[in-house]
Amino acid sequence: MGLNETPSANRIHIGFFGRRNAGKSSLVNAVTGQALAVVSDVKGTTTDPVYKAMELLPLGPVMIIDTPGIDDEGGLGALRVKKAKQVLNKTDIAVLAVDAAEGMQDTDFELVNAFITREVPYLIVYNKVDLLNTVPAAGTNEMYVSAEQLAGIQELKEKIAHLTSADDEKLKIVGDLLHPSDFVVLVTPIDKAAPKGRLILPQQQTIRDILEADATAIVVKEYEFKDTLTSLGKEPSMVITDSQVFAKVSADTPQHIPLTSFSILMARYKGLLDTAVKGVAAVEKLKDNDKVLISEGCTHHRQCDDIGTVKIPRWLKNYTGKNITFEFTSGTEFPEELSSYKLIIHCGGCMLNEREVRYRMKHAVKQGIPITNYGVTIAYMQGILKRSLRIFPHLEAALEEIAETEE
Repeated sequence: MGLNETPSANRIHIGFFGRRNAGKSSLVNAVTGQALAVVSDVKGTTTDPVYKAMELLPLGPVMIIDTPGIDDEGGLGALRVKKAKQVLNKTDIAVLAVDAAEGMQDTDFELVNAFITREVPYLIVYNKVDLLNTVPAAGTNEMYVSAEQLAGIQELKEKIAHLTSADDEKLKIVGDLLHPSDFVVLVTPIDKAAPKGRLILPQQQTIRDILEADATAIVVKEYEFKDTLTSLGKEPSMVITDSQVFAKVSADTPQHIPLTSFSILMARYKGLLDTAVKGVAAVEKLKDNDKVLISEGCTHHRQCDDIGTVKIPRWLKNYTGKNITFEFTSGTEFPEELSSYKLIIHCGGCMLNEREVRYRMKHAVKQGIPITNYGVTIAYMQGILKRSLRIFPHLEAALEEIAETEE
């Protein structure tokens, strides 16, 4: 992915939901102006969520998602319905497609309740209006359209656009902590899990954010970092490191220079940081045979010394001295039932949008299960959490509640 491309996690996610043959796929094709989804008179043509990243005016970069019918039947149908419901966890705007001739059914009302419960802005779109003799008056959250004749589609796009909050003050990854002309040193080991020739996404996004703040980014590997600091002739405003080399970089960074990690910055960006700091205290309470869930938002080829499945479990066992059981999830999979876990350790979430990260966080909090993330956990176990969060003064009280062995 190039620096000028909008990552999927930063796009507005627009999910199209509804019963089979309500015209979801036709609506998606009409709104996008592209034949993204197969359209058929046969119920259940869409068998898996269909994703398409695109520019949709007047919104800009969006992710359009066409989901399977929420009323699908049988064993395979139940799996399709489960996937459709998983999409809802990441949906910023929901479009409920309803066959205008049939009207709202029980499953449609259930979906509306799900939208409201999750605080997802939504529109009810009555499709196939060309088959009606008269068109009823539309309610506040309703529209009547014909995907086949493209009637009302432009108005639908505009209504979708009005459901988004154009927030120019949206939290940045690190730009709001910098001033023009500041310079930041980024310590980025070459990650074997990243595609050859690329930096991993949090590093790309952080570099872009620094440049947009009119600051300067200097990128080095961990073994060149100390010499780079010496040769710069000027102290950096901040050092940001990959969590895997946190201990080495902390030792090489003078105490008065602010230091944090990509993972910690991503946790703040996705709305997880405050909860993650409180959750990491659960590390001290782990006992033999306790179960810990390690969850990643992306799927990648596992390396022999993978951070999520190998390094963190090893470090956690060494730190606690306990025989802990680990379970792992990746991609869109995240358990509904969490009560068997004593702690959840999540990745930085760079491949998940903010809504899905917040959903996972709230889901854990609701069930009383502590949740933290990679960067916070690693910094805590290495005794540098307080230092790595010094740039966020509002967390001071939370840090005081954690019994840690720092400094």
